[in-house]
Amino acid sequence: MLNITMIGCGAIGVAVLELLENDAQLRVEHVIASAGSEALVEQRLASFKRPPQVLTALPADARPDLLVECAGHKAIEEHVLPALERGIACLIVSVGALSEPDLVERLEAAAARGNTRIELLPGAIGGIDALSAAKVGGLDSVDYTGRKPARAWKNTPAEQVCDLDAIDQATVIFEGSAREAARLYPKNANVAATLSLAGLGLDRTRVTLIADPRSDENVHHFEARGAFGGFEMSLRGKPLQANPKTSALTVYSVVRALGNHAHAISI
Repeated sequence: MLNITMIGCGAIGVAVLELLENDAQLRVEHVIASAGSEALVEQRLASFKRPPQVLTALPADARPDLLVECAGHKAIEEHVLPALERGIACLIVSVGALSEPDLVERLEAAAARGNTRIELLPGAIGGIDALSAAKVGGLDSVDYTGRKPARAWKNTPAEQVCDLDAIDQATVIFEGSAREAARLYPKNANVAATLSLAGLGLDRTRVTLIADPRSDENVHHFEARGAFGGFEMSLRGKPLQANPKTSALTVYSVVRALGNHAHAISI
């Protein structure tokens, strides 16, 4: 059985725990919550048969097999980097955080010092294996378009571009590099950052973000061209009911990754 510690217990974390509850090979022993939110998190977990222990930091003597980040960008600085230094393998959901200057290098250095590794989860997007393979032969272009319901862009810079409550048709709210998209829309642009890290990098991956009041899906589409030829992929994902900014596929991506670490066959 794998002993897992999860950082964060919001919509993604709770959904992951629900799907893992009956898996005999995976056990989430601890959940790390932000200081002051322990009681709320314990309330969310009260219905579980064996709820994880809620902490605000990983104890100095704790050695989980895996640390899974499901909490957002701040958690990488606060919890992932120190865990890597201690030799704990980490899975990262908030890939958009890696657009911050020098963070990739700091994570690599911490993992090297701890003799461990980092796994970046694909989350709401597919085709990462094909894209990273195409990179070996040489990529010329990667273009990504993200389309989400208008409400998914609430409390983001999109509100300065248009009135999200009043638009009646699909509206472009951003065009530019993946680095800028991840900076401006950190809770919505993990897909763009993931494609960038698998492909041409944050500055050469082109991004278009769209608010669509007529859609109830998160639609991700990307095209890649290079020495291998070309391909394109579209995914129409239902938003997570508890958080329209997140695709339900992100939750399944976490569960799949954990299963690949625990089960005899992985794919």
